[in-house]
Amino acid sequence: MSTVTVSAFIEAQDADLWRLLTDLPARADWLSAVGAVEVLTDGAFGPGTTWRETRLRPDGGAEPEEFEVVEAVAPRRLVLGSPGSGVDYRITFTLRTVERRRRGCTEVTVEQEAVPNRPYGRVLALILGGLAARAVDSALRRDLADLALAAGPTRSTEAA
Repeated sequence: MSTVTVSAFIEAQDADLWRLLTDLPARADWLSAVGAVEVLTDGAFGPGTTWRETRLRPDGGAEPEEFEVVEAVAPRRLVLGSPGSGVDYRITFTLRTVERRRRGCTEVTVEQEAVPNRPYGRVLALILGGLAARAVDSALRRDLADLALAAGPTRSTEAA
């Protein structure tokens, strides 16, 4: 199992960030790595909600990724599952209000766990583990920077 954790302080209220994270049709508008979003379930956002994102790769290609809400505790914790080929992913967003520089802001932590679900997934994890972890770290940091930008034009992030 491989885990990558990234945190950023975003000068926005947790409820505003929660709205951005859970407004599925709008994700393609603010996430630079997402080209399109297709919501696959009806009803209110919560456990069981599924959607497909077209994730843009650095090489110019695109790849669909499917997500399912495993847990949603507004506006504090969001856990997503994403099945992969050989590896299943679990992505956890934790939002915590903090005082920083005499201002309120939200510390957003994203943790992505990769759990091999087939023997070849374990082999790939051993061979590509470090490279994959660096790529995931970079992608999570970019997503947090996009979240900060979407929260408002004067918002900034600092990695923790």
